[in-house]
Amino acid sequence: MRRLAAVTLVLAMLAMLAACSKGRDPIVVGAVYPISGPAGEGGAEEFHGVQVAVDLINRGGGIDGRPVELRALDVETPDAAGAAIEQLASQGVRLVLGSYSSTISRPAADTAARLGMLFWETGAVGDMTGRGAGDLVFRMAPTGAVLGHSAVSFIADELAPKLGRDPSTLRFAVANVDDVYGDSVARGAVDEIGSRGLPFAGQFRYSIVAKPDMAAVARDIKAASPDVLFVSAYLQDGVDLWRHIVRLHVPLVASIGTSSSFCMEDFGKELGTSAVGLFASDKPDADTLNRDGLAPEARALLDRANATYHTRFHDDMTAPALSGFTAAWALFHDVMPGASAMTPAAIATAARAARIPAGGLPNGSGVDFGAPGTPDAGANMRAASVIWEWVGVEQRAVVWPPRFSTAAIRPIPLAA
Repeated sequence: MRRLAAVTLVLAMLAMLAACSKGRDPIVVGAVYPISGPAGEGGAEEFHGVQVAVDLINRGGGIDGRPVELRALDVETPDAAGAAIEQLASQGVRLVLGSYSSTISRPAADTAARLGMLFWETGAVGDMTGRGAGDLVFRMAPTGAVLGHSAVSFIADELAPKLGRDPSTLRFAVANVDDVYGDSVARGAVDEIGSRGLPFAGQFRYSIVAKPDMAAVARDIKAASPDVLFVSAYLQDGVDLWRHIVRLHVPLVASIGTSSSFCMEDFGKELGTSAVGLFASDKPDADTLNRDGLAPEARALLDRANATYHTRFHDDMTAPALSGFTAAWALFHDVMPGASAMTPAAIATAARAARIPAGGLPNGSGVDFGAPGTPDAGANMRAASVIWEWVGVEQRAVVWPPRFSTAAIRPIPLAA
């Protein structure tokens, strides 16, 4: 009997050791970002933010004792997105993060959902209301519609009074690249203009597939005689459009753009004095966010993340980097530990149940996902966005909302 008890004890210990060993197996997470190519700068920065989140999670013992292992693929174009997801699926990966670029995000998310994988969008803002939204597809960043709405609301409610203008007397125009990113953001702006009954001078869409004639777009805008111009563009076409607006002396009262152009440091570097006075609706970065608007634990986490990012990548966290870090951290730290199993369905259930108040994450966001089947399915209803202003040559500041602002709104006359 004692021999049987001893054998039973040995077997129990071996089972415990096996369970512990199994518990230390890494959780493999796919990552699809445009690390090189036209969108490589921002894509790499967002991916670097994800890497920092993995670093900090693993330093803290991983997820339930299991380290996170990233399996990254460089996806430069939308055509490569679906194949990248299929490649990860063939390797047994069931959870994927991505993707900075809206044109990559939509096909990647659709393919992931079709294959029963969970897709966690860390930064793209384009429309993702396709297959799996809210079931297996989640977006942590603000939607393009939110950025567009916020831009028009800011001009009407905050800037117009400082200019001594009634917003109902201002003619609004919208210019945008005609892809999933540009159309999503522009739609939010157009909807807000319409819902407020503001005068609408027209929408000016252009293709990015062939080199766009931004001089022609600028001439069309001038002919419409707008007072306010909203722009949803990529960096170079945004720079080119504004240069032509200035050369044509379009008499604008204000202009505001959004992510991938007006908010980027290179936008200010290329335009110099011509950028001063322009606004941008986008996500914050680590260097310009008013930390007093964050919860104490979020401020501490931001300091840790920025220090780690600086050590590893020798720079402060840009808006894409902070977005990537925050989204990955929320998944690894706040969602996955609450899942009943490390399966896509269980993690999705935990995501839908997760609640973090606004300001509870280091970029000012919280967490509350729209339910499946609703217009906001899978969208983070507590994602933070801010309004930037170019207050000097190569100098940006967050000016709205007050909770996160580091400078007051300045109605600076435009170069145009």
